[in-house]
Amino acid sequence: MSEQELSRLHKAISRFIKLSDHDWNMLLPCLEERVINKGELFAQEGKIARDVGFMLDGSMRHYYTHDGEEKTTYFYFEGHFVSAYISCMSQKASELTIEAFTDCRLLVFRYSDLLHLFDQSHQWERFGRLLAEYLAIGLEDRMKGLLMLSPEERYIQLLQGNKQKIIERIPQHYISSYLGITPVSLSRIRNRLTRR
Repeated sequence: MSEQELSRLHKAISRFIKLSDHDWNMLLPCLEERVINKGELFAQEGKIARDVGFMLDGSMRHYYTHDGEEKTTYFYFEGHFVSAYISCMSQKASELTIEAFTDCRLLVFRYSDLLHLFDQSHQWERFGRLLAEYLAIGLEDRMKGLLMLSPEERYIQLLQGNKQKIIERIPQHYISSYLGITPVSLSRIRNRLTRR
């Protein structure tokens, strides 16, 4: 892993906490670079998740399976942390799968190493809390959107929000799954909006 890649991870962690050199150096021995090829899994339903990754390149999707149908609920791109974090915390089998859309490169560390850092450093413990809060806010926003907005409003929010990468890089049938609608419904919504 290059200095530039480590610097990108350092910057991402620094959005949550101020890292001293000592705190940063505690993480370095825990890091490994990992390549996950298109179609391979970072986390799998039914298995306990153990890793937290930071995306250097590529894209992934996060989905649940219900009655044999995949329900896409989130996308990851470069600069994102990626994990079946609830499975890591609970040490119970993951209910979600995280699959590589493209060939991906990540910096990865074990959740167990993070727990060790929590015990050794107040700043790392704070990082764990703030990361969990960030995930909780994201989950609530997602749930609120699905429950309170119409499919068209959800699509407009996607167009106008900070999620342009989804529109630009994700196939339409996965976007429709993410919005909780069929590809046909998404096509109708897009046609209606272009006619306005």
